[in-house]
This record gives sequence, C-alpha cells and structure tokens, in this order.
Amino acid sequence: MAALIDLLPELNKAFFETLYMVGIAVVVAILIGMPLGIILYVTDNGLILQNRLIKVIAGIITNLVRSIPFIILLVFLLPFTDLLLGTQIGPTAAAVPLSVAAIPFFARIVESSAREIDRGVIEAAVSVGANPWTIIKDIILPEAKPGIISGLTITIISLIGYSAMAGTVGGGGIGDLAIRYGYYRYDNTVMYTTVVVLIVLVQVIQYSGDLIARKVNKR
Repeated sequence: MAALIDLLPELNKAFFETLYMVGIAVVVAILIGMPLGIILYVTDNGLILQNRLIKVIAGIITNLVRSIPFIILLVFLLPFTDLLLGTQIGPTAAAVPLSVAAIPFFARIVESSAREIDRGVIEAAVSVGANPWTIIKDIILPEAKPGIISGLTITIISLIGYSAMAGTVGGGGIGDLAIRYGYYRYDNTVMYTTVVVLIVLVQVIQYSGDLIARKVNKR
C-alpha cells in the first residue's frame, strides 16, 4: 500500500499525459478525419459531388495508413516527429503518430455513418435546388450525428490503447508508467493499478459516448 501511495504523483502525471496526447489526436481526427470521411462519402457514385479520381485517391491514402499496425507506424514516424517537434519522446511527440492513426480511422467511421442516411432525403434536397454545402451541413451531418458520436467514442477508446503502446518508446502516459515502473521493475502492483485505471477510463468514455449518442438520435 505504501508503494502505491508513493506512486500516486507519477500515476496522476501519467493519467493527464494520456488525456493530453489522446485529446490532441481526437481534435486532429475531428478537424481532418471528419471532412475526409464526408469527402469519401459525397464523391461516391450517384452522390452530390461524384468524383471517381478524388474518391480513389482519398480511399487509397486512408486504407494505406489504416493497414499499418500502430506500433510500426509509431516507429516509422519517429523521424517525422523529430523534424516537426525537435524531439521523439514525450506526450506531445506521441500525439503525432496518434493523430496520424486517428485521421483515417475516424474518416471511415464518418463515411460509414453517412451511408446509413436514406439517399431519398438527399435526392429530395437536390431536387429543390439545395447546393452541396447546404446538403452536407443541414442533412448529412445532422442525420449522421449519432453514428459519428458513437464512432468518435470508439476512436477515443482505440487511441487510449494506442497511447499505451507509445509508452514503449518513451511517449509518456499510463503505458510509459506501466513499462518503467511495472515491467522493468517487476512490480505487479503498478501493472495492476495501471490496468484498472485504463479499464475505468474506457468504461467512463464508453458510457458517456453512448449516452450522448442516444440523446442526439432523433430517429
């Protein structure tokens, strides 16, 4: 128990480092991944901005990044992270590969959520002269909102898992704490504590995401 109390400052620091790096990745996913997901949807055949070239290019890039296991992507992006930030360690550096992984992951979820919309609603809007931006803003995004929120919840939970992997290369956060204090020092108390913290965090996020998704679902 004494060892656990002594660990609390480090655990508190690691917890907020995890929230920090995941928070950055989530913001980037929303700012870039959501528009990318909408583009993947509206450029498809028979839709308002049908464009096969853009659809193919965006799809290839998205699938290419998604196909790389995160631990490999993490190491692969180390030189880019160093070039961008001047360092390869710490939570800010870890946020770079997390953001890169989050963009295509969330984009595909947004695209999938948009595909659940009844195309008849979009066709009706086109028939009355609505422009593509209006259709995206007033029809696609509101109708897809519950799916997007549920998808964002899944994205956040996945990023928490990825952030733990970032600890293996000095990315900070709970994963780094588990590696340094638990694995290297053979301290099972630390390992169990970090696992419990991650489980509780994931459960809180999942419950909150489900609650919000139900509240915005008007179907």
